[in-house]
Amino acid sequence: MPAPPLRHATIDIAKLDPFRAEEAIHDLAAALAYYGEKYHAEDAPEISDAEYDALFRRLESIEQRFPHLSRVDSPTAKVGAAAAAGFRKVRHSVPMLSLGNAFSRADIEDFVGSVRNFLAEFKDNSDRELAFIAELKIDGLSCALRYEQRRLIRAATRGDGQEGEDVTANIRTIAHIPQTLPADAPDIVEIRGEVYMTDADFAALNQRQLAGGSKLFANPRNAAAGSLRQLDPMITASRPIRFFGYGWGETSTMLGETQSSVRERLQRWGFTLNEPSRIVGSVEEMMEFYQQIELARPTLGFSIDGIVYKVDRLDLQQRLGFVSRAPRWAIAHKFPPEQAKTRLEDILIQVGRTGALTPVAILTPINVGGVMVGRATLHNEDYITEKDIRIGDMVVIQRAGDVIPQVVQSLPALRPENAAAYVPPETCPVCGSHAVREQGAVVRRCTGGLVCPAQAVERLRHFVMRDAMDIEGLGAKTIQEFYDDGLIRTPGDIFRLDIAGIVGREGWGEVSARKLIENIAVRRTAPLDRFIHALGIIQVGQSTARLLARNYSSFSQFRAAMAEAGDPESEAWRRLVAINGIGESMATDIVGFFTEPNNLAVVDDLLSQLTIADYAAPSAQQAGNSEFTGKTLVFTGTLSSMTRNEAKARAEALGANVAGSVSSKTDFVVAGADAGSKATKARALGLTVLSEEEFVSKLAASEG
Repeated sequence: MPAPPLRHATIDIAKLDPFRAEEAIHDLAAALAYYGEKYHAEDAPEISDAEYDALFRRLESIEQRFPHLSRVDSPTAKVGAAAAAGFRKVRHSVPMLSLGNAFSRADIEDFVGSVRNFLAEFKDNSDRELAFIAELKIDGLSCALRYEQRRLIRAATRGDGQEGEDVTANIRTIAHIPQTLPADAPDIVEIRGEVYMTDADFAALNQRQLAGGSKLFANPRNAAAGSLRQLDPMITASRPIRFFGYGWGETSTMLGETQSSVRERLQRWGFTLNEPSRIVGSVEEMMEFYQQIELARPTLGFSIDGIVYKVDRLDLQQRLGFVSRAPRWAIAHKFPPEQAKTRLEDILIQVGRTGALTPVAILTPINVGGVMVGRATLHNEDYITEKDIRIGDMVVIQRAGDVIPQVVQSLPALRPENAAAYVPPETCPVCGSHAVREQGAVVRRCTGGLVCPAQAVERLRHFVMRDAMDIEGLGAKTIQEFYDDGLIRTPGDIFRLDIAGIVGREGWGEVSARKLIENIAVRRTAPLDRFIHALGIIQVGQSTARLLARNYSSFSQFRAAMAEAGDPESEAWRRLVAINGIGESMATDIVGFFTEPNNLAVVDDLLSQLTIADYAAPSAQQAGNSEFTGKTLVFTGTLSSMTRNEAKARAEALGANVAGSVSSKTDFVVAGADAGSKATKARALGLTVLSEEEFVSKLAASEG
């Protein structure tokens, strides 16, 4: 399946209007989700890290300019990909999050400034020392090793940050990973780091692959990830993979007072560290270390893609906490992208599940930064026109951030005489329906709607994907085959499949058919957040679905609320848009889904086949007995003991929902100095209004 198309990709962000910005955010989110799945879950990146990061930065920039359009399911709020099929899934006791990225000195200055502004005692005191530790950012596969009573009991990949793959048997084959820890280790400790392969071991492995007639690995990261994800541990044991252990998750006791002291402790326990590292106290020192490592990068003997800066004091890390997908106390400073030249052989059209037609560049395969690149998105017709890209051109390909490939420019001086200009299709290449581009829109769409197999099949693929209903055995190829043969046309048809209708088809015997039916049966009870995501509501991805499930608890309550929210003057509408992270644009799409009769028919059909379980919030180390768990808080006024951002972060860490406006569903309004209309409205509604002192007291009791 080709990458999703991108509209408005060449328009300066400063020139985007809200309508086009919303379309751009939607397209970028879809593209980043696609490329992220290829990289994290399939170990088959289609574009470079540099291009991925370029798309990611563009999405972040648009979201910053139009914060009301930001989506909670945005890739800027998501980590990795769902756990792969074939491995038992493991729920992380403490989420394994990703890092924000920096690409310039200005980005690093912004990061240091944001840390100081978050912490009240550093905010207006630039002379007060704030130490960071600079570490190498390993280009490997994130993994967590759990020790209980100082014995290794489980290993899991990061997966989507909440749930990963159980790779314990494979991790045990890595000789230098400690199977037991010394007496000074806590009773429970989870060591986190990266599984990787050295450059020399990677070259030797590919020589063996070549000699044996096997497929070559694209780069050390893919080789390490593919080796760890073998269902047969003996294959993993035959591969030269290693582990850098430099972080941690759940612990029964604190490991130290600083990041640097814990690193030293991990080294004493037998873990290999990602050295060299350095304590830095200024942006100048950060940049100096970055430049030194960039020059030394080819001599390190293993792959890195940047430097990570972390606040060294752990008490400050705890106060800074996390925002969405990443910690506030750390950032990854990425190295510049790599480029290469290759031939654009053809331009094909991909039809997405919303009917959008996206041009895709088919390239003469070329190695860019260690990854073979054979295709790249061309975003939309305007991008092709503005870049003057023609079939047959030599083009410059850039891998931004080491994951995603991008056509940066064409090279007219090298253009062959027969190079052909791109002509947009007037009909859908899948169903033959008219393909139209409405006035003011950038994307061309198939008008076939439900009669277009590409859209129907894509909706079915979305429904069964890993972070939606997660039905193993129904891959893209099987969905297409079953659709073509009339076995499934709607999501509900999946649950009406039977063994008799499957056995005898090519590749399907009694055992495989029975296994598929069993996998489907397991999903007849669906978690609320997965079910909402699976419905394919525009702008609602995994994180947004989880947020909605958390706020409405059951599907019956959610559906009833969305029906009521069709009235923009209703309390239900005000409650929906008050949810922190859901703006009016997203709310309109959610409500619109539940006012469309065809959608309601699909939902009713599914409810006749499924049981939707009420939402169960994931456990958190702190949130257990918190007075704020499950409560909705609104902050107003100025706080003196901490910044507003820190107050929100600490409340959310205890399981609270922080909203932007007051409604009858609000549980607490925290009123600081100069509290305004929100406090007045709260008192008028008879809500509980907490002073800053009362809030801090409850916070301390919950965190203690």
